[in-house]
Amino acid sequence: MIDNNKQLTEFLHSIKDDNEIAIDTEFKWVSTYYPRLCLLQIASKNVAECIDILALDDLTPLFDKLYQPNILWIAHAARNDIEVLYRYSKRLPAQVFDTQIAADFLKDLRPEISNFGAQISYKDLTQILQGVLLDKAYSRLDWSIRPLPEKAIEYALDDVVYLIKNYYQLKTLLEKGQKLNWLLEDGQSLLDSNLYEVDIFQAYNRLKGLWRLPQQAQLQAVYLAAWREQNAINKNKPRKWLLADNDLLDIAMGKRNLSVDKQQQFNIFLANNPDKIKVEIDKNMPPTPEEKAQKLSLQKLIQEKANQYNLTTEIIANGKTLLRYIRGDQSVKILSGWRYNLLKKELKCKTI
Repeated sequence: MIDNNKQLTEFLHSIKDDNEIAIDTEFKWVSTYYPRLCLLQIASKNVAECIDILALDDLTPLFDKLYQPNILWIAHAARNDIEVLYRYSKRLPAQVFDTQIAADFLKDLRPEISNFGAQISYKDLTQILQGVLLDKAYSRLDWSIRPLPEKAIEYALDDVVYLIKNYYQLKTLLEKGQKLNWLLEDGQSLLDSNLYEVDIFQAYNRLKGLWRLPQQAQLQAVYLAAWREQNAINKNKPRKWLLADNDLLDIAMGKRNLSVDKQQQFNIFLANNPDKIKVEIDKNMPPTPEEKAQKLSLQKLIQEKANQYNLTTEIIANGKTLLRYIRGDQSVKILSGWRYNLLKKELKCKTI
């Protein structure tokens, strides 16, 4: 395991000519708002290493390599790794190949993948492609402990050793099915910094049950959620440690009150942010009967296209995306790229 700057320099030199790099992260996320990155695993075609992030005082050389414009990141469920590393680097990779997404494009060429549905796990995908059953005994390890057990380091390395092998097989299959560009296009959708910057005024989207409240209570809950999010960031504590969701909704409904001190803090927050909270309640309300009918019609269309191209329906569009489209959202994925090319004739014929 690399735990000093000299070893890091030597490793980076060993991969200086590699532009396809498998990446995985191990982090601790229990008592903080942001995850604490503990370990970074990297594999190229010829070498694999674990990098002890906690032991290094300068990550700049590492980031300078990872974020070069010619580097392709290979990851499974890549968004988590991109986000954790973005917190430390404030950079985004140039290109991403997500092996979890790739599997969804390959139901026809590797039918056994279909048995696992959408969002196949790394363990299951590796078993299918490599015939290797990975040991997940350390999946809940506290990765901040030092020294790490040797078996844990081996476990962490397996996450990139087989990831790079999975990539080469998946890439070949995607090229055969003429879907590689679709996969890379979806990878580009992960490279938007807005995905990884916290907008406290959108925190209400995490509140389950919000839209069942009366409208005035909804507004109060939205304000409370933004205030709670800001406090969680400032204190680097999990938001629910500061105020549980059910308690927040009860306060919004007037069933209970904040303490005097917290009420004063909340009032100050509102006074300092009078025009920043914009709530699109109508866009988040449950669908009307008419919208349900429109959504069902679109789902049937998408199912036909999914069958035609041997895709999962979810990779084309899920129910939430279709509802946004019905309500006039022009930013949905089915209105651009390969999805639009599949659906454009039918979408133009439909009156939504």
